[in-house]
Amino acid sequence: MRIVFMGTPEFAVPTLNALADAGHEIAVVVTQPDRPKGRGRKLTPSPVKVRAEELGLAVYQPVKIRQQEAVEELAKARPEIMVVAAFGQILPKSVLDIPPRGCLNVHASLLPKYRGAAPVNWAIINGEELTGVTIMRMDVGLDTGDMLLKEETRIAADDTTGSLLARLSGIGGRLVVKAIADIEAGRIVPVKQDDSASTYAPMLKKEMGLIDWTKPARETERLVRGLDPWPGAYTTKEGETVRVWGAHVYGHEGYDGAPGEVVDVNRTGIKVMTGDGVLVITEVQAGGGRRMTVSDFLSGHKILKGKRLT
Repeated sequence: MRIVFMGTPEFAVPTLNALADAGHEIAVVVTQPDRPKGRGRKLTPSPVKVRAEELGLAVYQPVKIRQQEAVEELAKARPEIMVVAAFGQILPKSVLDIPPRGCLNVHASLLPKYRGAAPVNWAIINGEELTGVTIMRMDVGLDTGDMLLKEETRIAADDTTGSLLARLSGIGGRLVVKAIADIEAGRIVPVKQDDSASTYAPMLKKEMGLIDWTKPARETERLVRGLDPWPGAYTTKEGETVRVWGAHVYGHEGYDGAPGEVVDVNRTGIKVMTGDGVLVITEVQAGGGRRMTVSDFLSGHKILKGKRLT
């Protein structure tokens, strides 16, 4: 089938690979413009652009997909179907109407739960036990289109957003190839979403990462995992920002103190009292330094028992 593929981050790469491996004709790959990254602010292509060029595919990078020039460019590609995986822009009706077989979206949740920009992050933060991938036929709403296929997976106790996205991306690639085959064979039966059961997964902001030590240890541990790799959970030590990348819940046994108080320190972890239980910090990042274990961190930084993290 002749396809226009739209995607930007690493999550979308397995879907592009799966479509290519399945022998589909990918007319053009649409991705976000190169962005400045790193300390040197060097323009850097998206992971999807890098992979598309490796595959010898044409790449198109519109600043705004809703501009008439972009709509006309996509129409010229004459796609039978479009496949979208974390492209990063909302598609207008003028784009959705181009392919006769519609636009399929690879969405990283079990719709109608977690519609929106950050479904994997919020599933972890909220303590969900299951998540998955839904292949949806797009409409003008926010992830409201009819569902074509679903596959679920369990969220492991140590899953971060990064590790879970990597797993879901593989599922998404396999699932969308099956969806297209089923469409071609006339086997697909679209299922409407139950809007009354929907939840929303809003875009993340950096300030969300500030740890509130009055919250239970279990909630903070999920926040740490849900905001890894971006934007990261953080606290402050004597005015210095310290990012927390690894943590687990210890419980209440043998410790007492105010929320945010360091109740024990050793090379295996920094124990901090929360509003309910003790959180053990195991991996951190200070200032502009690198991520490191607490053992390495304590070699150059001093954290004393009784001090408060704020």
